[in-house]
Amino acid sequence: MLLALHELWPEAPLYTSVYNPETAPWAKVFRVIPSFLQAFPLAKTNHERYSLLMPFAFESFNFDEYDLVISLSSEAAKGILTKPKTLHLCYCLTPTRYLWSGCDQYFDSPAKKIFAQPFIKALKAWDLVAAQRPDEYIAISKTVQERIAKYYKRESGVVYPPVETDKFRTMNYEARAIVDKYFLVVSRLVKYKKVDLVVETFNRLGWSLKVIGVGREYEKLRRRADKNIEFLGQLTDKELLGYYQNCQAVIFPPEEDFGIVPLEAQAAGRPVIAFRAGGARETVIEGKTGIFFDKQTVASLTECLKNFKSLKFESASCRQQAEKFSLKRFKKEFELQVLTKWQRHTKTIFTP
Repeated sequence: MLLALHELWPEAPLYTSVYNPETAPWAKVFRVIPSFLQAFPLAKTNHERYSLLMPFAFESFNFDEYDLVISLSSEAAKGILTKPKTLHLCYCLTPTRYLWSGCDQYFDSPAKKIFAQPFIKALKAWDLVAAQRPDEYIAISKTVQERIAKYYKRESGVVYPPVETDKFRTMNYEARAIVDKYFLVVSRLVKYKKVDLVVETFNRLGWSLKVIGVGREYEKLRRRADKNIEFLGQLTDKELLGYYQNCQAVIFPPEEDFGIVPLEAQAAGRPVIAFRAGGARETVIEGKTGIFFDKQTVASLTECLKNFKSLKFESASCRQQAEKFSLKRFKKEFELQVLTKWQRHTKTIFTP
């Protein structure tokens, strides 16, 4: 998303709490301006330990010279301070997940909740104040639009993020070799992604499953998995495309704010089996480019997988759906939103 915005406004600098050029080499195209946290010990590699200082980090920036500031935020960036002449447009990834919609997932034990309660209370209070600072909001999905209204009491437009559909372009659909018999998961291996649900389901079914991705749950999941489940770790884009193209379907078990993986799968011509929640409901067409399961349980996913076996999906239809979320479409829609909101802003500020 940041690189797409850079293509629209290549001269705009990138302000951020901390910057590690080794883990974010893509950001070298920007003039990056980090906050005072950059000088703190281990901040570049473990910024989470400074969560309580993030509000101060973003409030410390001075944007007086700018007419327009776009904050790309799921946490503290929306809390920047701007003067009335400057239009602050927040492209919201979600209201801070660990404070609102995902609080129970992050603090999943009584002990964690008790320990974190004072910090959560303080951060929620700041977050509600910070949420009123943007002049305008754009949400990345209707799911996030609903959360912005629910938690922040703010209206927002929707512009779906861009998907690199060209990167996942497949060869001629009908001439392609017969699809292999494995199912595929592409995910960061962290708890809320619910990959453990898929592993447990395929342990019981005995069907072939391949898992692409890394994360703190990697070893735990590998130990739980039977021999029919293969963990492939981190792959190149070319390798990833190969696994996308040749799977039966991509399984998407979490509730995501938007979710890029289902669209990458469809761009590669493959259907999606997704949990019926979050952004997947907006990107997967039931019965045409995928199907949904209704509960995050082994029983519900198992039933859905068995139903999938009797269905047929056209690769061309999947690809056609993914192309609705292209980079070209994103840039056109986002620029139009900015121009519309800028015209409204200037009328408000400069009309006597």
